[in-house]
Amino acid sequence: MAMPMIRRPAAALLLSMAASLAACGPRPEPVASALDPGAAFRHADAASAVQWPVPEWWEGFNAPELDQLMQAAMAGNFDLAAAAARVRQADAQLRIAGAALLPAIGADAGVTQSRSTANSSAFSRDRNSTRYDATLSASYEIDFWGRNRNLRAAVAQDARARRFDQGTVLLTTEASIANTYFEVLAAREELRVQEENLAAARRILNIIRSQVDFGTATGLDLAQQETVVAQQQAGIPALRQSAEQGVNALAVLTGQPPAALTVATGRFDNLRIPAAAPGQPADLLARRPDVLSAEATLAAANADVAAARAALLPTISLSLSGGFQSDMIGTLLRPESQFFSLVGGLAQTIFDGGARRGQVSLSQAQAEELLVEYRRAIIQALADTEDALVALREGTVQETLRAEALSRASRAYDIAEAQLRAGTINLITLLNTQQTLFSARVSLVQARLARLQAAVALFRALGGGWQST
Repeated sequence: MAMPMIRRPAAALLLSMAASLAACGPRPEPVASALDPGAAFRHADAASAVQWPVPEWWEGFNAPELDQLMQAAMAGNFDLAAAAARVRQADAQLRIAGAALLPAIGADAGVTQSRSTANSSAFSRDRNSTRYDATLSASYEIDFWGRNRNLRAAVAQDARARRFDQGTVLLTTEASIANTYFEVLAAREELRVQEENLAAARRILNIIRSQVDFGTATGLDLAQQETVVAQQQAGIPALRQSAEQGVNALAVLTGQPPAALTVATGRFDNLRIPAAAPGQPADLLARRPDVLSAEATLAAANADVAAARAALLPTISLSLSGGFQSDMIGTLLRPESQFFSLVGGLAQTIFDGGARRGQVSLSQAQAEELLVEYRRAIIQALADTEDALVALREGTVQETLRAEALSRASRAYDIAEAQLRAGTINLITLLNTQQTLFSARVSLVQARLARLQAAVALFRALGGGWQST
């Protein structure tokens, strides 16, 4: 029914009452993991100064070609593009959710024509009538209990989570490019080592052939060395395949056709390991986008719980309409053609089969699950860092020991080859020495690759150069 326009003092009183009631509505629970991350990392060097990664952390590896690949990935990587689209989707959802907090306003104008027939005992007569109207209407649900506010807060937290997810995709992409690039260089270096091993095996084979001609070596000696040569040859195709497939993987990561990408200038022995040292574990959690994403997702779930609780309470709505209505276009805007109505409504569900309370229970259970996932993300972040620290430390030691083992194997091989030429060594000793050298060369390449990838893992575990905005 039509109601008189509310006076300003009364309107102000209603608004203040609405604000008071809204303050009494359900509120989201604060996000807390109840976990103690500890005061320090167990495998961190206590004597090292804190050195968090810089945004372009990969530049410290002394690989200009890697810098170019990173730049190409920022422009063409498909995962990054998809993550950016998901952020835009979340922003659009936030605008949609925020619309519920504002009134809906509509305008309508029209012309209505009607015709009726009047009958009497003597004759019948048609009657035509025209009505003109212009109406402005508004409707608004007063968010007394904060349901719409909490729903918007949930969507806002989800939008934050999508931005943190974008940061996780960025770190993953950067680490994948670095690791794949190092694998390509390592495969090429191992291929070079394999070719050196093959050349050394053929050199020994020529010596044994000469000895067979002079009768100082047997056909068995010759066959054994020919087997060594064949084994070294057989290892070359797999290394070539690994290097080429690594380049193809880099093309996918940078969003390029494989034929358009070449990796030609990098040298494995020119790579360096940049320094990085974590601070306190609590500081790490603020740098990890996956942890922050889990936190924001839990906050969104807590807001959903508050919204579900608010849905148990009555809803209050207002609808306002006003405009002009007249049978003649010329009198449409006259004061006597005006009309106005203000309607208030109160709605409360009496029985819904427990659906709304079930929604509360569902939202609470979902929030409990996400709390577990939040705690898991925290523990995983700490474990990732500890794993990377110990891997880099032990990898450095292992590379040093592999280099020393190669030096000793090289000296032993040189002595064995000289004695073979002099005819003062048996073939079994030579074969053992030869195989030890070949294995030591390959093992050193693999140890260097493992150390490089451990460094990449540490930079990723420390959140790279990503920063929350």
